[in-house]
This record gives sequence, structure tokens and C-alpha cells, in this order.
Amino acid sequence: MSKLIAIEYKCFEDIKKVRKDGTEYWCARDLALVLDYVQWRNFEKVIKRAMLACENSGHDVASDFAEVSKIVNAGATTKPTKDYELTRYACYLIVQNGDPRKEIIALGQTYFAIQTYRQEVADRFNQLDEDSRRLVVRGDIKQWNQLLAETARNAGVITNEEFAVFQNAGYMGLYGGMTVDDIHRKKGLAVGQKILDYMGSTELIANLFRISQTEEKLRKDNIDNAEAATSIHHSVGKEVRKAIEEIGGTMPEDLPTPEKSIAQIEKEQMTRLKERAKSGQLMLDE
Repeated sequence: MSKLIAIEYKCFEDIKKVRKDGTEYWCARDLALVLDYVQWRNFEKVIKRAMLACENSGHDVASDFAEVSKIVNAGATTKPTKDYELTRYACYLIVQNGDPRKEIIALGQTYFAIQTYRQEVADRFNQLDEDSRRLVVRGDIKQWNQLLAETARNAGVITNEEFAVFQNAGYMGLYGGMTVDDIHRKKGLAVGQKILDYMGSTELIANLFRISQTEEKLRKDNIDNAEAATSIHHSVGKEVRKAIEEIGGTMPEDLPTPEKSIAQIEKEQMTRLKERAKSGQLMLDE
């Protein structure tokens, strides 16, 4: 998916809920409507098949398909109605067992497959060394920056000059007033070296959050002029900085600058892969 949350998958994002502990879930009845199942009894058959697949895969069905009872209005009275709080994996199994003739089912299969894969990547992220973490987050930033550029253009940031001001505003918000040139100088970088390529994983993650949240706000608020878009980028950067401060984190401008660039790390990893391939430790089609 070229866009991390493409427009056609937005219906699944809109019904996602987040608990106080940060865990995500989807209500089965909400998902049924999105997947175009009018009759609950028909959708529940799909849920049962998904539960069986869940059990066969070795997962805890009760955790992935948490049954809950909700009170709903039924005319002049209220009555309890069964529902399920579904994990991302449960949703993935449901769309895999849904009616393949429905176009929305195909979209759901793609969306939840990607989301499940991302969760697996996130679970492995903490096990990576610092260089590998930098590569992962830098790759995400490249995708999000492309999406932000498209959204900013749709929001009225048209000329190169407007885009430069727009980008600078985001950095100034996050870095306490420091411009792109200020950050470049502080890191001691030469002309042509990109500041994003000389950030550690913590600093990259802060910038990824700035970029992704700006893109989402520009889109949701239907911004239509460069001045407003630039103001939003700056304010989002400030909010991210405020969040770092509130949790006692290190300000991004005070984080150490890695000695190796992203390009150097990529080159080293490619060299290791080639050496492994020559020694027979790695299949070329892996």
C-alpha cells in the first residue's frame, strides 16, 4: 500500500476503538455494517468460522473474540444485545472467512493483513539493534513524507517556496524554534547531507509522529490554504514536543547524532547479505 492509511481503507479506521491502556479493538456489529452484512445472524456465522480458524492457529479465542453484552434501545424498551470486541487478528480471520463476492471483503482482507503484519513488525521492533531500528523508521518516514506532500498540496501548499516554509514550520514546532538550517548546523552535517539520515531511532520516531499527525489533521480538517496548513504543521510539532516534555523525554535537538548515515547502514547490510549469499548461508530468493 503506497499510502499507509489509504482512503479506501478509511472505513475500517473510523470504527476502530482504543481502550485506556492503548489496546485497539473493533466491535463486531460495527464491522458487520461496514462489511455490508445486514442480518446479524449471517455475520455471526462468519464469526464462528473465524473462531474455529483462530483456535486451529493456536490463538486464545476468548482473547481475540471477547464476547460482550450491550444495552440497546428497542422501541420503548431496552434489551441486552450480544457483541464481540475483536482484535486486529480476529478481524483478519473474519474477512478471510467472509463472502468473497463482496468488494468490501477484499478491501478488508488487504487492510487487516497489512495491519496484522505491522503489529508483528512492531512486536519485533524492540528486539532490533539501533541501526536496524533506524532503517525501519526511516523507511516509514519516507512513505509518510510522500503522503504528507500529497495532502499538503491538496491543502493549498503548491509552490516550492510554500512547501519549504511548510516543512520548516513542522521542524520549528518540534525543535523549539530551530529551523531546518539550525538543526543541520547543530548536527555538524555537510551540504547535501539530510538531517533525517543522521537521526537516531528515538528522534526519527518523534518526527514520524509529527509527520503522520500533520497529514491526518490536514485531511480531516479539509484545509484549503497554505497559511493554515503551515500553522497546523507548526502546532502539531509543538504538541509532539510538549508530549515528550511531559513524559520526561529528551528534547530532539539534544539527542545524539549517529556517526553513520542511513545510507552507510544500508550499504553495510547489503554487503553482509552478499557475503552470506556467497557462503551459502542465504538463499538468493529469500
